[in-house]
Amino acid sequence: MNGHAAWDGLASAFRGEQFKPTLILAVSPVLMIAWKYYADPKYLAEAIPAACVLWSDRAASGAVYSFLAGFCGLGLVPAVLVRLVFGESLANYGVQIGNRVRTARAILVLCPAFVLAGYVASTDPAIRACYPLNPGAGKSPEMFAAHAAAYLMFYLGWEFHFRGFLQLGLRERLGETNALLVQVLASGLLHIGRPASEAFLSLLAGVLWGVLAIRTRSLLAGLTQHYLLGISLDWFLVGSFSHYG
Repeated sequence: MNGHAAWDGLASAFRGEQFKPTLILAVSPVLMIAWKYYADPKYLAEAIPAACVLWSDRAASGAVYSFLAGFCGLGLVPAVLVRLVFGESLANYGVQIGNRVRTARAILVLCPAFVLAGYVASTDPAIRACYPLNPGAGKSPEMFAAHAAAYLMFYLGWEFHFRGFLQLGLRERLGETNALLVQVLASGLLHIGRPASEAFLSLLAGVLWGVLAIRTRSLLAGLTQHYLLGISLDWFLVGSFSHYG
């Protein structure tokens, strides 16, 4: 294949039925890498101007801004593409209740297991060395509440990006299974640098939440489980409010 033919083949990927999956696969890694490098809590803790520091705590501020950047970069930007470029409803990407019975069942049955998983993870020294991402989360009940709210925004962006934008956006062209595996691959790669146990388990969790997105036609069950896992881990790490000074 000569250079001209290769260029024509590349250009054709941005036309017709190939346009949407090609744009998703082109945009997603850019957003992932940008968030990984430029929204890292430690990077932001040093980079933010003094006027933007919250609670006179740079580390806590860096974490909160990182969570909000995750919501915007991983979630809001793809959502804008879905609405304005693809001209589709966000409901097609899991932003809906979906099958109410299956969604409720998945939440009620599996959420307690994820809270328990958060407790078990909190006893792992490797996990304790990395979490909570917001070192100020345990300073007071108010700080933990602010942390929990910002953390929820992060999980909204994360779940929409991987289970919505990537998986549900690619399934028409790749099929259900391959689209699911693409999002598992992508979300798994963002766990590189975390404890090995977390990285490997993220693959299993990605499969579970991808299957739930298909079965329930909604991101809600996976979002609820993922958020409960993360926030319960932090709760068990920082202790109950009775330990706040």
